Formats: sequence, C-alpha cells, structure tokens
Amino acid sequence: MTDKPRKGARNLASVDPNILAHLEAGSLETANLTEGLAIRMDRLLSATVPQVPANALDLELGVVQRMAKAGALLRTYLTTRELDALCTHSSDTVRGWVAFAVGQDSDRSGLDRINAIKPFAADSHFGVREWAWMAVRAIIVADPLASIDRLAPWTMEPDVNVRRFASEATRPRGVWAASVPLLRKHPEHALPILNPLRHDTERYVEDSVANWLNDAAKDRPEWVLKLLDDWAKYGVSERLIKRAKRSIT
Repeated sequence: MTDKPRKGARNLASVDPNILAHLEAGSLETANLTEGLAIRMDRLLSATVPQVPANALDLELGVVQRMAKAGALLRTYLTTRELDALCTHSSDTVRGWVAFAVGQDSDRSGLDRINAIKPFAADSHFGVREWAWMAVRAIIVADPLASIDRLAPWTMEPDVNVRRFASEATRPRGVWAASVPLLRKHPEHALPILNPLRHDTERYVEDSVANWLNDAAKDRPEWVLKLLDDWAKYGVSERLIKRAKRSIT
C-alpha cells in the first residue's frame, strides 16, 4: 500500500476487498467512517492482539459498544507494557481500542483518565480523536463541572486537535454518546471552554463550537441567542454564528 491519501468508499458495498483485507490485518488506516464500519473487529482483534481469545468480541453490539468491549478485552488480556505498545499501532481502530481502555482504567480517577486521553485527542487520525472523547464521555457526564475545569486549559493548547477536543467532548448532546443533563439545562457552565475558543481561527475548532451551541439551542435557544449577540460585539465570525443558530426557528 502507498502513503498517498485516498478517498474512502461511499458505502459498505463499495469497500475494496483488498483495502478491507489490509484494514482487518491492522496494516492500514481507514480513510473514512464507512471503512471503519466495514471492518470485522473480531478479525482485526485476532490479527493484532492474538492474546485475546477468539470469538471474545460480540459482533451484535453497536459500533461504540464494540469499541468499548475491545478496550475492555485489551485491559483483561494485555500487560501494561503490551497495552502501551499499541498506542502507536498502524491501525487507527486499534488505537481507538486503547483509548477506550484508558477511559476504563478504574485504577485512575476520572480526571486522571481525562489527562491520560490527551495523546489520543491529539492523534493524527480523525477516527481516533472521535473515539477519544467517547472513551471519557461517561466521566464528563458524571461530573461535568470538574471535567470542564480540567479541560478549560486545553483551549489554550497549540495543537488544534486538543483545543477542539475540549469543546467536542463536552457537547450537551453528543453524537453516538450520552447527553450531559446539567449542560442541557445550564449550558453557561461551559463558558470557560466556549469563550476562549470563540475566536479560534481553525475551522475544525469553529465547527465544534458552533455544533456545541447548536446542541444547546435545542434546549436553551434564548440563552444561545443572547450569547451570540454578545459574541457578535467582539467580532466572532458570522460563519460560526450562522452555524450555531441553524436549529433555531
């Protein structure tokens, strides 16, 4: 396989069998979500982590649940050294499993697990970055205020992916993840994250902030409108404001 960027398949039926074979062998990263969904995770697990017994992964689980289960299996069958070695694996899916294993580490406090997820938040692959916030989502749901305090300094990080993580991980209505009831009722608690990011020049961050506010607008539209009016006075981009308001009628 070459390192040249490639476009992923448009649907599961059109995934190239040769590409899929490399994905399930763990020798290739996915190009898009479709390729990730096409992977038989049990085959990838057997190819990359033979310590785990065959058929240990229930393929009837939803994709997020399968990722979480794979993370739990890594924690069960691998030593700490073996688990650490997978952090740089060539497969983004395998690295995603490790992110879930980190999120499940009950020997660490929830806030320490958020700290430990940071390398995955900064991963070069979009998929790993998404799995990373899902891996600690339960911690954020359980204690959103402490999580916001821990993540607020990440908004000043030079890495755009880390800055974006602070916003994406705390969205009131996460995609493929549980909502954060406190932030749905009181989105103002997240201002220590939102305010520093309102002028971020990276669209990756801007889109996340807009999506955060779009989530909030489904429960607190009046709050979002007032916040955006205030932000407009400080020169926040019209693009962000428009995207944040898109669900408000």
